[in-house]
Amino acid sequence: MVFGRAFTLRQVVFGLFLAFCLTPWASPPVALALGLVLAQTVGNPFPARTKALTHKLLQFSVIGLGFGMNAHAAVQAGKEGILFTVVSIFGTLTLGYFVGRWLGLGRRVVHLISCGTAICGGSAIAAIGPVLRAKDEEMSVALGTVFVLNALALFAFPPIGHALHMSQNQFGLWCAIAIHDTSSVVGAAAAYGNQALGVATTVKLARALWIIPVAIGTSLIFKQKDVKVKIPYFIFGFIGAMLLNTFVPAVQPLGAPMVHLAKIGLTVTLFFIGAGLSAAVVRSVGAKPYVLGMLLWAVISTVSLYVILHTV
Repeated sequence: MVFGRAFTLRQVVFGLFLAFCLTPWASPPVALALGLVLAQTVGNPFPARTKALTHKLLQFSVIGLGFGMNAHAAVQAGKEGILFTVVSIFGTLTLGYFVGRWLGLGRRVVHLISCGTAICGGSAIAAIGPVLRAKDEEMSVALGTVFVLNALALFAFPPIGHALHMSQNQFGLWCAIAIHDTSSVVGAAAAYGNQALGVATTVKLARALWIIPVAIGTSLIFKQKDVKVKIPYFIFGFIGAMLLNTFVPAVQPLGAPMVHLAKIGLTVTLFFIGAGLSAAVVRSVGAKPYVLGMLLWAVISTVSLYVILHTV
């Protein structure tokens, strides 16, 4: 009992883990691991709150990272990644369609997982779902598949990058193309280095803007009328912060503390994501969606890795 209030074991463990995520010793992979440990043992005592906070906290964290970016370097990174982005998005959507038919999965689930893999994970699924008029269970299956694979990528990519002696630029570009969700992209790149973080964030957010044309194309292909496309406005906040940091000298001293706060926010975001991946969530997805997600992820990861190592 603290200050006259009793706390459950789950709440105490949650509070201790969250407090650790606010310290300098925490990192995005460690935070995700703590969240997973919590989810698989005592459980998340605040599932609704962490789910609601995750999306907002990620958006504010991404905007904060913009205060550490230079617009000129970002334009260069964006130019380098545009061809990879276009080819990988349309290649993934096409491959997903045929693999999904082979597996016998529902058309909407296949499209949601393919869009999540091709563009930006949970954000793309959240935007495309209403356009498809997807059911709650279809959204849950797609989100569960993408989030589990995101967790694997966050742990696997940095060791692979070091083993292959990838440059900061190469690794940042690979993360932006081959990892689904923005949170895991930024987390993996941050673990590799600041330059990788800059490249990965810029290319990934440019990639996320493809939500808009893909959503419009989805509404036409699936013959959906009177639907609204959810635009990821936080990307424009990131661009605004980057422009302020580049062209307004008075703002530049704020860059370092803003980026520091953004990295803490990202660390907490990944803790919340891990805390939401309980064994029940993982099991509820079923085998076939994971097979689809794994095949798409394996193809986009290996092909993009080969191309980046030989061209960048």
